[in-house]
Amino acid sequence: MNHGSAPETVADAVGRALVELGVHAVFGVVGSGNYTLVNAMRRHGAEFTAARHEGGAATMADAYSRVSGTVAVVSTHQGCGLTNALTGIAEAAKSRTPMLVLTADTGRSAVLSNFRIDQDALSESVGAVAERVHSTESAIADTARAYRRALTERRTVVLFVPIDLQTQSLPTGRSAIAAVGAVQRVRPAHQAVQALTTAIEAAQRPVFLAGRGARAAGPEVLALAEAAGALTATSAAAHGLFQRDPFCLGISGGFSSEFTAQRIREADLIVAFGCALNMWTMRHGSLIGPGAQVVQVDVEQNALGAHRPIHLGVLGDAAETAAAAREALQHRGPAEMKQRSPTMLQQIAQHARKNSESFVDLTSSDGIDPRLLSIAVDQALPAQRVVSIDSGNFMGYPAAYLEVPDEHGFCMTQTFQSIGLGLYTAIGAAKASPSRVSVLGTGDGGFLMSIAELETAVRADLPLLIIVYNDAAYGAEVHHFEGTDEELDIVRFPETDIAAIARGFGAEGLTVRTAGDLDAATTRIRAGITAPLVIDAKICSDGGSWWLAEAFAGH
Repeated sequence: MNHGSAPETVADAVGRALVELGVHAVFGVVGSGNYTLVNAMRRHGAEFTAARHEGGAATMADAYSRVSGTVAVVSTHQGCGLTNALTGIAEAAKSRTPMLVLTADTGRSAVLSNFRIDQDALSESVGAVAERVHSTESAIADTARAYRRALTERRTVVLFVPIDLQTQSLPTGRSAIAAVGAVQRVRPAHQAVQALTTAIEAAQRPVFLAGRGARAAGPEVLALAEAAGALTATSAAAHGLFQRDPFCLGISGGFSSEFTAQRIREADLIVAFGCALNMWTMRHGSLIGPGAQVVQVDVEQNALGAHRPIHLGVLGDAAETAAAAREALQHRGPAEMKQRSPTMLQQIAQHARKNSESFVDLTSSDGIDPRLLSIAVDQALPAQRVVSIDSGNFMGYPAAYLEVPDEHGFCMTQTFQSIGLGLYTAIGAAKASPSRVSVLGTGDGGFLMSIAELETAVRADLPLLIIVYNDAAYGAEVHHFEGTDEELDIVRFPETDIAAIARGFGAEGLTVRTAGDLDAATTRIRAGITAPLVIDAKICSDGGSWWLAEAFAGH
């Protein structure tokens, strides 16, 4: 906003341009380098969340972008502010999150500044795209180009605004900003659709698998599955996409129930829509049965067959491809039942979820069974929730046992496999879904690593439930190296009263160790979550998570 007749500065023009282009949320830590940039965005209507660390702010923006489907911004000071955010930027870049990092840079003449580093090379080294505001004349065009690349190329873009440019005035006053058009869907080639349709017709046990790239194509893929008689499943990143499909097997991969894993192994055709078919989703290839045909649909040529051999690659948008294949099938004849039988429907209802598997309850006076804990929390929570998870030995429990209402109800920032991102993720998800309870499943290691941002959640008064699966260790390393000659004392710690620490931050804190404690906690959850509540769950060991053994099998 201009005051009087004062000309628009570069900082204000950048802030105005981003808001007019569609940015609504900004996360960050403000320093002298990015102060005017953040305030410019706020003046033009963006909401700013002040984090306690740039690393937390980056993943908050990442999660907000994933859950909302819009481009969020994380803003940092030049130099050290950017390096503090680097792990979060790497996670977003590797996940192809459309996100903008708005950061300052040292002035062109400040060659001896302590803040001076090669920010372009730093950003590109973790897979982000480096863009820059070059001059007063090009400020708005440079900003629009960075935003356009983030949106249309699904990239994490770092936009540098040198501090010696920020206060300079635009030469022509207030300039108009051209809107960035909606991303156009790529329609697959006719021959590819015919080949896909032929494969579907020949299959008797087809399974359709959707990944992150198909999160906007749920209705179209489901309609094709119904016409093809196929079962559906998702990668972890697309969890919840087929929640309303009674023939959905759930998550494919390490978080699968044994029933789900076996049904995928038995498939004679697997069609992957926007799914990488990586080691996590396919259990190092063990979920592809002998003789199964594998088809992969993706908008990028280099993604086809990147992780494992495929029989057919279809270059095209998931929704466009599914719609075209369904139309082709309809021309060839009526839909076939195949996998969608009454018997299969009953079996899926009884066995497809981990919650339905029997287990020996290991709860004792020393700790609660994490499976019992997860099932009880799932039953106590309202249906309208968004579940985020950190990384660690525990992560299979919230991922496999906590139901989600749709594809916007699950957020897993784990492409870079860094622990400690879960709390940041849950805060960003809560900001993107204010009408839902935000639920975090985290380990004690990751939570303590990120705990400064608990103050951010308290200050924002977020409806946030944090379940800490507390085994007083870096459990993944304990279970991986147990039975070897390696010393384990470096990954085991004294018991920590995390509930008390949470109360010190202003959150509500409860400890769960026994079945009685769990009853009290679920009663509290049913009463409603309107502000941060931390449950410090002292869990017993189940001998190492099932998913972890499979994950390490390929290492």
